[in-house]
Amino acid sequence: MTNHRTPTSDLVVSDLTKRFGRQVAVDHLSFTARSGRVTGFVGPNGAGKTTTLRALLGLVTPTSGSVTIGGVAPHDLTAPAAAIGAHLDPRVGPAGRRVGTHLALVADLAAVNRHRVTDALAEVELADAARRRIGTLSLGMRQRLGLAVALIAEPQAVVLDEPFNGLDPGGVRWLRERVRALASAGRTVLLSSHLLLEVAQVADDVVMIDHGRLLAAGPIADLGDLETTFFDLTTGREP
Repeated sequence: MTNHRTPTSDLVVSDLTKRFGRQVAVDHLSFTARSGRVTGFVGPNGAGKTTTLRALLGLVTPTSGSVTIGGVAPHDLTAPAAAIGAHLDPRVGPAGRRVGTHLALVADLAAVNRHRVTDALAEVELADAARRRIGTLSLGMRQRLGLAVALIAEPQAVVLDEPFNGLDPGGVRWLRERVRALASAGRTVLLSSHLLLEVAQVADDVVMIDHGRLLAAGPIADLGDLETTFFDLTTGREP
């Protein structure tokens, strides 16, 4: 399979709308997460963040508008795993499956050499856990395994949903440094989190949404105190 490498790994959401029956989950949403930068994606529960991330991964089809990775729609990527990797679910995989086996299956699905399993586990400091069953891992270890899954094909863009959940202070610091390293290597990182203080420490840019609509977007330095801005823009808003 030919790797699809694009000149830029920008993630572009353009006038995205997604309806589920009469419910509007995302409402004419537009923003760009740029290569070489960490973009924090924040909003209250039910704001439409997960639906947007799933659209970027080709897991849901937009009702209207578009999403692209490096200028290419998800379903048109010739090597999707090399273009965009994701960790959306802390359950990661079946509880009875061994960590190394799970990553090997992911490598097969991504059409990458199984040698990447060893490298990916080392990248997230889980090399000693390769033979452990997923169900025996702590939540923090499962978060690291999820990151290994996202990185197995060395993608140009990485999407992470609530990656700080379950991490102890050392794990939070480790993940923060890892995310910054990904951006410094030229990758695009889109990170969704409810932990505003962590977003403020790791992100270059922030996209804030509520009820599926854009509230604010731009460099984090331009938004002032992130927590204050968040509550000023979301408190008391009507659908």
